[in-house]
Amino acid sequence: MEVDGRICAGVIPAIRYRKTGGCMEAYSVKTETGVDSIEIVPDKMEDAIRVMQEVAEWARGVGFRIWPQEWLTRDELVSDEAKPENFFIGTLRGRIVCAFILQWSDSEYWPDEPEYAAAYIHKLCVRREFAHCGMTKSIVAAVRRLCMEKGIRYIRLDTGLDERKIRKIYLNAGFKIVDIIDYENGNSMALYEMEV
Repeated sequence: MEVDGRICAGVIPAIRYRKTGGCMEAYSVKTETGVDSIEIVPDKMEDAIRVMQEVAEWARGVGFRIWPQEWLTRDELVSDEAKPENFFIGTLRGRIVCAFILQWSDSEYWPDEPEYAAAYIHKLCVRREFAHCGMTKSIVAAVRRLCMEKGIRYIRLDTGLDERKIRKIYLNAGFKIVDIIDYENGNSMALYEMEV
């Protein structure tokens, strides 16, 4: 579907993914019309970081509080919980439309939860030309299907409590705020959760 000349993912009635040699290769999300599909592909660290840098640069340019560019490097992003294979991109009609990190544990914000208790989405970015197309719902639908296959009950993410536009996007995608962490510097972090 196109909105204002932009390709959009639209409504999602079906999600497919395939395994290659026991590994997940790609996740296909079909729209209501079946014309457009979004592929969510793991192990695309370099591409994902480029999208994150691009979106963060735009966001800073229009006044959003977002990650500094120096945080968006391989050295800063890769960790024991966020390995290269946890970096995903989404493509639509052969074009990269989004990027995110999908972890199976999050010791920073959910330290008491065991590994695979939930899927944790971090650094979710949608390229500007695909904004306002329901891309977040498409991504969440693909992650939800993966969680169902793995027997994982929750999808979780976090953002600053004062990030009103992001909060609205996450709430519209079906997440609920389940906790708020208040810091001594006056900032607060909202923890979001969705039951699979």
